This record gives sequence, C-alpha cells and structure tokens, in this order.
Amino acid sequence: MHKPVLTIFYQFNPWYSTIGGIQTLINTFIKYAPNEFEVRLVGTGSDRTQKVGKWQEAELAGREISFFPLFTLENDNFRSLIPTTLKYAAALVGHSFASDFMHFHRLEPSLAALNWQGEKTLFIHNDIQTQIKAAGDKNAILWRRFPAAYFALESLLVRQFSQVFSCNTDSAQLYRQRYPSMGDRVKYIKNSFDNEIFYPLSRTEREAQRHELAKRLGLSEETRFILFAGRLHPQKDPILLVRAIAALNEPHTHLLIAGDGELAADIRTEIAQLGLSNRVTMLGALPIEDLAQLHRISNVFVLSSAYEGLPLVVLEALASGTPVVTTRCGETPKLLATDNGVVCEVRSPECLADSLQQIILHPENYPSTSCVRAAQPYAARTVMRDVYSGMFTRWEKRTLSIAS
Repeated sequence: MHKPVLTIFYQFNPWYSTIGGIQTLINTFIKYAPNEFEVRLVGTGSDRTQKVGKWQEAELAGREISFFPLFTLENDNFRSLIPTTLKYAAALVGHSFASDFMHFHRLEPSLAALNWQGEKTLFIHNDIQTQIKAAGDKNAILWRRFPAAYFALESLLVRQFSQVFSCNTDSAQLYRQRYPSMGDRVKYIKNSFDNEIFYPLSRTEREAQRHELAKRLGLSEETRFILFAGRLHPQKDPILLVRAIAALNEPHTHLLIAGDGELAADIRTEIAQLGLSNRVTMLGALPIEDLAQLHRISNVFVLSSAYEGLPLVVLEALASGTPVVTTRCGETPKLLATDNGVVCEVRSPECLADSLQQIILHPENYPSTSCVRAAQPYAARTVMRDVYSGMFTRWEKRTLSIAS
C-alpha cells in the first residue's frame, strides 16, 4: 500500500529566513509529519542551486520532503506592486499537483486546483472580514480596495474544500453563517508552537541571561526587556508600539524589535523623532533559535496588531514563560488570563503603555508557570498527532472503499 501524499502550498522557501506565523506553522507540519506520510511542498526558490519548476528531494527539520519552487522570490518579507499571492496563484496555473491531501494557506492559489482530485483543506489565519474593514493603510492587503470581488472569489472557491480550518473561533463561526451548507466542514483548529524550541528557563538562568543581554547591548543590568517579533507590516502596527514606548514612563525598559518588512524605515524615523534611540533596538529578522532565546529572557511580549487569528508568536512567548500584552484582536484575548497577560482595551499608545506597566511593575502577578500552563494545550506534538491521525483514518477509509 502506497503512502498517503500531503502537498502543502505556500509562497515561501523554508530554508531561508522568513517572517510569519504561516511559515512557522508549515515548518511544524513538516517536522511532525508521521513517517506514514509522504510530504511535498510547492513553494518559491531563493537559491540558484534550486531549480525552478522541478521537483527536488530535500531535508527540513530532519524530515525528507519533496520541494517544487514555482519561481524565484528573493525576499518575501517585503511586498511588491503585484502581491506575491497573486504571482504564486498565476504560477500554479497549468500544473497539476493533485494529491491525497492538499493544504492551502491562502484562498487565491486554490483557483488553479478547482479540478484537482483529492482532499483539500483551507487554513484561515485571519478574520478576513475584520482584515478588509480594518482602519489604517489601505494598501495593507489588495482586497481592501475590492472587498466585493474578494467575497465573490471566496464564494466560488471555498466550496471545493473538504475542510476549512480556522485558528479564530469568531472567523470559524462567520464561515458557518456565510456558507451554511458547509457547516460541518468548517472547524476550529489550535495553532501550535514547537515545544522542542520554545520552553522556559529557571528564574536564576533567566536573570543571568537577561543581564548578559543587557551588558551586550551596553545597557544597565536592571534593564527590563519588552519584545516584539513579527513582520513589520501595517497589520502588526509596530508604529503604535513605538509610540507606546515613548508614553511609558519607566526607566530601564528597552524594546527589542525582531523582524523586518516594509515599515522598517518608517519605524527608524519614528524612533529618531521621538528620541528613543537608546530605548529601542531593531534586530532585523532572526533565526528561530535566536528568537526563542529572546522569548525566554524578556520580561513581557507585546502584540500591537490591528487584526489577527491566533498568532503563533503569542503561544511561543507563553511557552517560554513570558507574559503577554495584546490589543483586543483575534483569539489572543480569549487565551489570556489575569495571571499571564493583559488585554489593552483601547488602541492608543497610552493604553498600551499602561498595560505594559502593569506587568513591568508587578512581575510577581504573572508567574512563568501560569504562562506555560496556558500554552501547553497548543504544543505541536499533541496538536499535529491529532491532525495527522484524522487524516490517516480518512485516507484508509477511502483506500479500502476503492479497493472493495
């Protein structure tokens, strides 16, 4: 009996530093795939040794996979005039990647798959309705300018999916209401963090390594670190966070910004104009192991987003024993409790600063154990085992049905 084949579709190259929860989730799906599955990834190339338009065998996180780069994409942390998702969707046209299982992390590329046979799953990472209506940069996503066109496209494409998974309960409910005939196919799925990479330190180790980082950055040993990690994109609203640091009247606090993207230059300008050069450090895109180390030694992680699903980076922070401050968006406020984070009810620098101050002044109210406890149900090994178990059971039933 042949192995079931899972093909994952997304516009990235997993061997190169790339920022985003979708990329991290895909890497986790590959790492924890059981040996009973053959895993393939249709992505993009960024290395001349990778032949575009050809299947090639590769290894990722100790797992053998087949990789097919559709085209070369030098840096997917920055948007171009034509959205990468549309380039990727266009490049899929004319190919057939029909498989036992097909995972799509954007809707648009599935246009090429309408006639492909196999079980298709769509992962919804944001509440698209909130995303389209969100205030601010109208260029944040193309569909903000053409919402009617998006929902028409969605209505055409979504019915091909055997399953629609959302990491946001509100978004899942919205899809059930919009497509009542698909109600039993729309499901909430837990996002998951890699618990082999994100874990807490003892209090002694945490303090020692925090002091070492402060020394390395030329800061006081008393420095308390606020961490932001993610794409520097209007969705994440890092400008709001920088302004919150200006409003935070607490000495020896320092913001670490781990990430890259189109707002990087604007952030540097804002930092200079607010006179925060000695209170903010921009680290650029970091390897996941380096980011995990920052999670373990930071005093608080902050999410300043305008809209979200359930960001993996929040789970990674909690799993590292670090409390979270978040704006009221996505699933994160439902995850947090009074002993592992603070929800900022008003999207303003002052409110965000006040929320950060609560944790900075009273760390004893947000113990590491409470943070880790909140993240534990989302550990990758557990979540992936359940997902793959369900897939394998369905595949066996289909295979036996065909054989009989």
